[in-house]
Amino acid sequence: QGSSERPNGSCWGLYGLNTDFFIFISFKKLTLPFGCVCFYPVHIFPAYFSLEITHTHYKPATTTLKNILHTFHCLTMAKYKLDVTTGDMDFAGTWDYVFLTLIGANGESERTELSNFGLNFQSGTTGTYTITTPLSLGRILLIKVEKDPNIILPENEWYFSKVVVTTPEGDVILFPCFRWMNSGEVVELRGGRAMKIFEDDHPILSEHRKNELMQRKNIYGYEIKEKGIPYFTNFRDITEIPGDIRLSKSKIDEMMDTKRWIGLELGLKGLFGSPKKWESFEDMTKIFWRKKTQISEYVTEHWREDAFYGSQYLNGVNPGVMVRCSELPPNFPVTDEMVKPFLEEGTTLKEEMEKGNIFLSDKKIMDRIPTRSYEGKPIPVTPGLCLFYLNPQRNLMPIAIQLYQEPSEKNPIFLPSDSETDWLLAKMFFKNADFNHHQAIYHLMSTHFLAEVYNIATMRCLPVIHPIFKLLIPHFRYIIYTNVKGRNSLFSPTGPLSISSLGYDGLMELMRRGLNELKYSNLIVPENITERGLDSIPNFYYRDDGLKLWDIINRFVRKMVEYYYPSDDVVTKDVELQDWIGEIFKYGFLSKKETGVPDSFNTVEEVIKFITMIIFYSSGQHAAVNNGQFDYLSWVPNGSLLLVKSPPHTKGQSTERDILESVPNVGDTVSFVGMAWMLSLVYKDFVPLGTFPEERFDEPTPKQFMKEFHRELILLTDTIDARNALLDVPYYYLNPNQIENSITI
Repeated sequence: QGSSERPNGSCWGLYGLNTDFFIFISFKKLTLPFGCVCFYPVHIFPAYFSLEITHTHYKPATTTLKNILHTFHCLTMAKYKLDVTTGDMDFAGTWDYVFLTLIGANGESERTELSNFGLNFQSGTTGTYTITTPLSLGRILLIKVEKDPNIILPENEWYFSKVVVTTPEGDVILFPCFRWMNSGEVVELRGGRAMKIFEDDHPILSEHRKNELMQRKNIYGYEIKEKGIPYFTNFRDITEIPGDIRLSKSKIDEMMDTKRWIGLELGLKGLFGSPKKWESFEDMTKIFWRKKTQISEYVTEHWREDAFYGSQYLNGVNPGVMVRCSELPPNFPVTDEMVKPFLEEGTTLKEEMEKGNIFLSDKKIMDRIPTRSYEGKPIPVTPGLCLFYLNPQRNLMPIAIQLYQEPSEKNPIFLPSDSETDWLLAKMFFKNADFNHHQAIYHLMSTHFLAEVYNIATMRCLPVIHPIFKLLIPHFRYIIYTNVKGRNSLFSPTGPLSISSLGYDGLMELMRRGLNELKYSNLIVPENITERGLDSIPNFYYRDDGLKLWDIINRFVRKMVEYYYPSDDVVTKDVELQDWIGEIFKYGFLSKKETGVPDSFNTVEEVIKFITMIIFYSSGQHAAVNNGQFDYLSWVPNGSLLLVKSPPHTKGQSTERDILESVPNVGDTVSFVGMAWMLSLVYKDFVPLGTFPEERFDEPTPKQFMKEFHRELILLTDTIDARNALLDVPYYYLNPNQIENSITI
């Protein structure tokens, strides 16, 4: 401490609280009665400069001065309030020690243990803690969170949701985390508004951004599993998957319980793994005691009906394959004489084509595809053609089926006027090809595998503070875990997809062909519907609901993207965004320019269109091609991934017994039905589209956009519910309250 008296009787002193922090105190001289003189403090303020102190300038403070300094020290300490939230899922809490460090523009706080009296960090709770610093740290840039083990209690993971920091200046800053933390882990989080790379204005933030992406690129990578299809993640087993993208323990337990119950029921009935053939259709109705749905019951009763068969190509699990037919393919020689009994009286096939009432599903993509062997022989798969007619009653009716591409005497065109069993077998074999087509291209590749690439690219190219990361990450929840788990189970040697008619190799080859033929417009729902000529066909609920849902998602994405990208120049300037779309083009679409998929973004419109597609396919489209699998596949005669007998090559020789002998044996049947049950279940941690339990945006405007998005989805739900109430077979797969935010199964 040093002081100097002025002529007017006042004096000042420079006092050190420690070797780094000094304060000035200005004193006023006061003369008291009896000749007493004292000095009282008038101004106290910090000294923000370096001062070299020698021992000649320093002397111990008096007790009074120490009290003055202590009071000043307490008054000028900066207090930060921290609201720390633990996830609300089962087993989210921890009894380990949690430490937090604030990193500001003017310095760091001490590493502080977060602990209140009683239990801390319990599932679904928010604890309030205080960190005190001698002075304000300035703008808070980062927080560092550390989790140390409790040496008394066993280690347990912690689902750390977020921290909200209230600064002494009154700023309230959100730091989202939303990940599992293990003991010994250190997490650095960045908070505040979403920022693009060129908006970072502090070297600490720039360095953190760089290090975050470098670390992520070391964790998340791509691997070529099969040539010609989208790349897979480098994680080969679920044990390798990082905690921040792993399935919750509650969902793992729920799935295991479901699997055990399925296995127990099938085991008690002697069905699991049974090589026996089905003796009757009645036996197939007894696979499960308690698992039924309104639609699965309807399918069991009406599967033989042509009108119901046709409706499934509009509103079943594979609504993306049929096109309006204006001219018959040359290899499908259907004549007027063949189909005249099934058309409106007095009209011809050509006239009905001109009216837009003839439709075609063509499986030429499956021609000569390799199939697996069954009992020493290749399993037949029929890459055929099916012609449909929209009759005056507005029913879509199958009127001709050719089971192979090349017409011949041994490849007749089957008609509804043939024997009941011939026509049923023709429909069953064509549907078998359709379901294999559905699984390979429309379910696995177009939703699961491409979404995996979108997720990996997002983790590698976009930091958590990036607006597109914040926008998309809710739609990637569990996808990598789901795909790794699925490849190791569904594609295992005895997995349901490996024992399908195509088997593993055939399904991979079909995906290769599908990606080779893919066009960007196939993924853009409004363009896809128009290109297939299905704008006006009645009772097409996938189209009706899908276009409305696409528009709602598109409006939401437009608001969000235009908020952060007000001009095309901002898009081209964002190198992280360009790296992101570049990786997707390379690893998802294999750099195929002929697809029309962008390899870079030049305009705001291009960004809006691509992100709309990602959100739709990661939520609504997956629901459309996945959620109805138990409804339509649990009754195997309606559609099976495996048929084991050769299809009919001549007419008039089949019997009902041929149908039973064509379906899989008991063990394979229950494997398919069990898979359909697992894939169609709604689990407890279901997050509907349009809800955002993970709070990632800190700005009021994006939060308002999210509320508007949610309100629009509620209105669509009301519309769909009202329509479905009038239908014998409701279509609810694109009902927003039935759509999960991401691909989680």
